[in-house]
Amino acid sequence: MEQSAQQARQLDHLASAPSPGPSPFAAFGMPGLGGPPPAAAPEPRPILELEGEEYEDELDALSDWVDDFLLPVYGAEVTTAAPWCLQWQEHDDVVAWLHALWLAYQQHKDAESGLSGLFVWHRDFLTHAVAAIRAPGGPLSACMTSPDRPAHRLLPGPPPSARTEKANTAESEAPGPGKPGEPAS
Repeated sequence: MEQSAQQARQLDHLASAPSPGPSPFAAFGMPGLGGPPPAAAPEPRPILELEGEEYEDELDALSDWVDDFLLPVYGAEVTTAAPWCLQWQEHDDVVAWLHALWLAYQQHKDAESGLSGLFVWHRDFLTHAVAAIRAPGGPLSACMTSPDRPAHRLLPGPPPSARTEKANTAESEAPGPGKPGEPAS
């Protein structure tokens, strides 16, 4: 009987899951095999969807990248054909463009992008984004066109569509709860 009980304990022990430890495949560059899957990185969100401290932190990181990397390397001369704004963080469209460019840069500089990753970033992202941001009629066209004359001006955007205006007017004219002339339920 004692021998049967000991065999049952041995079988239970052998059938139980092994204790989590370092992967035996880690030395071969395969750390995920034999262990729990790594936690997925959070998906990036467009900066204009962020709010409060989350937005400020992302804008600070973006500003560091723009000031320390993008402008010194790709800034080129400020002219009427290529304006710039020292207060670009106040131009929502420029922030959105630069944030998308930065996210693409992070993706394409990664080793998984291969040896041509940064070429793809230059060809497909950098050239187009910089041309749109710094175009003579672009979002910074009312700002600095000469380093000797720093300027900043936010251009007004288009008004809401007629459909939106009509909906807002109808909404404001509709009797709300507790307004005179409304039947009581």
